[in-house]
Amino acid sequence: MRIPTLWNLPGQPSWIKSTLSLSNGACVEVASLPAGQVGVRNSRDSSGPVLKFTPDEWHAFIGGVRNGEFDHFAAGAEALS
Repeated sequence: MRIPTLWNLPGQPSWIKSTLSLSNGACVEVASLPAGQVGVRNSRDSSGPVLKFTPDEWHAFIGGVRNGEFDHFAAGAEALS
């Protein structure tokens, strides 16, 4: 018998994170939400706030990521570490 947890309760979003996430927990999780929205949250604060995006907003963001439009943010983070 499967015991329900916060991550697999019926009717709750199924949160996922990238396989490229750091082991220190510095990552976000993404889930499909009702009405086609996409939710994004801090993986270290699963009960914290969720940013909600429409499908159009999400696709625009992912397109920008794929095009390298946000690469300078990662470069700045590397310079700080």
